[in-house]
Amino acid sequence: MAVGEILFSVPLPIPISAQDMALRLLLSLGAGLLIGLEREWSNKDAGARTFAITALLGMLSALLSISFSIAALAGVLVLIAFLNIRRLMLDKTLEVTTSVVLVLTFVLGVLIGQGRFFEPVAAAILTTILLTWKVELTNFASRLRPEEIRSAVLLGLLSFVIYPILPDRLVDPWGLLNPREFWVTIIVIASIGFVNYVLLRLLSTRGFHYTAILGGLVNSTATVAELTAALGGLTEAAEPILAAASLLTVFAMFSRNLLLLALLYPPSARFAAAPLSAMAATALLFAKIQSNGPRRGFELKISSPISLRRLSAFAALFFAIEAAGVLAERHLGRSGFFGASLVGGILSSASAVASAANLGARGQVGERVAAIAAVLASMVSAASNLNWPLFFRPAASARGRLRMLVPTLAVLAAGFAAILIQRLA
Repeated sequence: MAVGEILFSVPLPIPISAQDMALRLLLSLGAGLLIGLEREWSNKDAGARTFAITALLGMLSALLSISFSIAALAGVLVLIAFLNIRRLMLDKTLEVTTSVVLVLTFVLGVLIGQGRFFEPVAAAILTTILLTWKVELTNFASRLRPEEIRSAVLLGLLSFVIYPILPDRLVDPWGLLNPREFWVTIIVIASIGFVNYVLLRLLSTRGFHYTAILGGLVNSTATVAELTAALGGLTEAAEPILAAASLLTVFAMFSRNLLLLALLYPPSARFAAAPLSAMAATALLFAKIQSNGPRRGFELKISSPISLRRLSAFAALFFAIEAAGVLAERHLGRSGFFGASLVGGILSSASAVASAANLGARGQVGERVAAIAAVLASMVSAASNLNWPLFFRPAASARGRLRMLVPTLAVLAAGFAAILIQRLA
């Protein structure tokens, strides 16, 4: 059969209305122009007209037949070959990005011709964003560390490879471990930590407050330790700055723990919202009173929150806290469960809060009990993080110790007052 017969033997689809045809023409033209204008501004050989015509070609070819679309794509590939040959002759470089985007523009036109509008329009916008962010993405990639890339890959492995194959049932005779529930918690906490870590790397140099708050979202204990090491060698005048930094990291810790509850066990978050918010607001108020801090921030040396070593340690700690909470609640009642949460808060407030949320979601403790356990764990973590930098430092002044003791008592009092008001109400 001749080539022409292959291309045109397929019958045309049912005729579409003029209004629908006009919409397809405008969308394909707009998608091509949107991408093409960026290429034009970047002084590429293929500009706005080339990309707009390519999108129109894809749209019209889709109205004829799949065979015609394949033939049209072959023509686009020939055009790309000529563009790259010309560029090689001029400056011995290849237009790789432009070539890929030109093929993508043709595919977007085909999708629009098939009557699918959301996907190609969204893809055209996202493609233009990626093209315009070339400098920012290049700078960001140049600052990436190998362990950060490995962390992103490991997060994907945890979420999309390991999680789907885990059983969704209790697998031990004591009723302590549901692998899928356990893994969901690991993924949630790792994701929150990784996102906040990326924000910390991007924004920490913009200001002292960014550094303290974003560091607290990643790991409040590690952040306080880093800030103490960075500011601890300064004079007594630095004590207000360190106090404010500790308060800001505690504010971030309360916010993160409330977010964990909201994600893992929303009913419990309703009861924990008032005390956690009250303590966060009190910490933020005292941080503002203590010091405004230096204008510029500094880079905290907090390792990426996702690594096999850190993840294994966190998983073991999380399981230990959850198992202790279950056993304590079974044999000692609520008081035993609250005691396990207090101990867990000293070790890791995120693990203790996640454990309380998991047990609540599983129905092993009530909504209020899980909320109170999460609040108590957050209180213990806040008390240790606030008082360690200045109150227990031998070199700290009496005024510096008082500067930490008063906010600590105020934060804890705000939390207990909120719990009491809730119980009375």
